Amino acid sequence: MPLHDFFHAALARTRLLRTLLVLLMGLFIAMALSACNKETVSFRNTDITGANFGHDFSLLDPDGATRSLADFRGKVVMMFFGFTQCPDICPTALSRAAQVRQLLGDDADKLQVIFVSVDPERDLPGVLKAYTAAFDPDFLGLYTSLEETRKVADEFRVFYRKVPTGGSYSMDHTATSYVFDPAGRLRLAVSYQSPAEAVAADVQTLIQTASSRP
Repeated sequence: MPLHDFFHAALARTRLLRTLLVLLMGLFIAMALSACNKETVSFRNTDITGANFGHDFSLLDPDGATRSLADFRGKVVMMFFGFTQCPDICPTALSRAAQVRQLLGDDADKLQVIFVSVDPERDLPGVLKAYTAAFDPDFLGLYTSLEETRKVADEFRVFYRKVPTGGSYSMDHTATSYVFDPAGRLRLAVSYQSPAEAVAADVQTLIQTASSRP
């Protein structure tokens, strides 16, 4: 091979290597930035971040004001569906929520607990307000019409139905609590059996993650 052809070939290979190196460096930087921007948090309860349900609600508080998730922006929201005449599951869930607030200490005011009635025929505003206040004065009971209750329950994939009991009735319903982060995103599904310590740890994680964002 003539000498000048040899040098031309060597120069071409050098340029190709430089181009490949630049491309590889660009790819590496892009991957590194992507990893930095992605939340890498772990929870003790079920992580449902990105779920395609439970986006929002429009319900009434005991004073008749319409409430939605936007009203609680900046706080972690724990949401539970139940009814005030529930003999066991609802009192247990709300007692656990009260314990979670105690475990949070100074961060207790960064958690809003919401109790949504699936029995609006009996859970009148005054009844609902007194019921939630018995567990914690800061708990908020919400309700709506029978038709809208069904729509909200469907949006959150919550099952409920009337169960006749002699001359009255009880309610079967989903026992899962949902937790939203301070940005209003659905993040966790908390089972009925989950201990308060595990729930408090996850709530604290959401609080700290939100406060660490720029």
